[in-house]
Amino acid sequence: MEERSLKITGADTGFFNKLTKTLTRMLIPTKIGINGMVITIKRNAMLKTYEAFSKESQEYNNDELEKKFDSAYTVYLEALDKHIMDSIYKKVRNGTASDFEKEALSKYYEVTSLKEKDYIDYKYRKQKYLIDLDWQGINANSKEKIKQKYISFYIYKMDSLYKSILKNYSIKLADTTNAYDSSKEWIYTKIFYTLEEYIENILSLKVENYDEEFKGIKDDYERFQSFTVGKLDTRDNIEKNMILLGISRKLFTHSIPLIVAEQCYEKLLKDARILVQDTKIANKREKAYNMLINLIEDYNVRLLSTKVFWEDLSKRDEYKKFWDKYQKIAKLKETDFIEYVKQKEILFIKDDLKKIHDENNKVDYSKLEVYYKRKLLDYGQIKEIKNSYKSYGKYLGKIRNTVNKLSA
Repeated sequence: MEERSLKITGADTGFFNKLTKTLTRMLIPTKIGINGMVITIKRNAMLKTYEAFSKESQEYNNDELEKKFDSAYTVYLEALDKHIMDSIYKKVRNGTASDFEKEALSKYYEVTSLKEKDYIDYKYRKQKYLIDLDWQGINANSKEKIKQKYISFYIYKMDSLYKSILKNYSIKLADTTNAYDSSKEWIYTKIFYTLEEYIENILSLKVENYDEEFKGIKDDYERFQSFTVGKLDTRDNIEKNMILLGISRKLFTHSIPLIVAEQCYEKLLKDARILVQDTKIANKREKAYNMLINLIEDYNVRLLSTKVFWEDLSKRDEYKKFWDKYQKIAKLKETDFIEYVKQKEILFIKDDLKKIHDENNKVDYSKLEVYYKRKLLDYGQIKEIKNSYKSYGKYLGKIRNTVNKLSA
């Protein structure tokens, strides 16, 4: 029997092709981020609960709304995490991944590697990574309305995560029982890196969207931006970190408490002093010195002036005397600016000379001391006494059968 088949012609297959391509684009990560269908659904559900939670209303139980938001947020993160492993990992393994996808997976493994070393850091950084990855896709692909809807949640959650990360580092830095890492250099590095990351990625969005709320730190923010271009040397990095600490005193007073901020300032002061005394080229040394003077002022004005509890009361009394002198000098600013700068510099040098002579100081600052005293000499604060003494005498001995007359 002859086989016959039914062939449908004239049907519009374009719709199905477009639908298939659209679904494919939604399910496969592009070079600019994740844009999966499941993620979109979970994200929208999470944003809906966030909007309800963020609205202040007496008609609803805020605790209940917060629970719903937390639950939707967890499901949303799980969808992002699953999509990375189900899609990006397979594409990288098959050799079909883009550079963006390769980098995304590399960062993912970098974050997950923290799990065994520092679970708290891992917990917060993984959330930050997943949210940030999704934000990149939204920011590049989505409409302005969707961006504005997401950005409120993004800033809110990132604020919370960065504060938690910094608080974790602060606890480690303040822990004096941590014998295995007495220097704790890596914690300082992480604190400054996290602050820089926050200011570049989150504060920039805040300033852009809520400009009026950040007038108090706008000058510092603009100063920081000048350090985001070009190659930075040691002096630039110290100055940049000084600005970061200054901003942190306004944004992260609880996450980086005063005792931790003080340690960070002392770390920068140590680095700046060493830089001044080790720099051989005169003009570079002068620039490093000016940076050190600015750092000393920043440390005294932004931090020590706000310090309430002092373990050593004698240091508190000493600082009060310093502060009185500083305020007296500040009055010269409007009448004689040159004299104001000079007197302020003299005050800072004399104060720092006392600190580098501290018995607990393990660094040899002898070269810096000479440099400081040369500055004080130039300002007429100390006098140079030349050793012009000469002694005369006779040396009676048998050196080539001659009597030697010596003068020294």
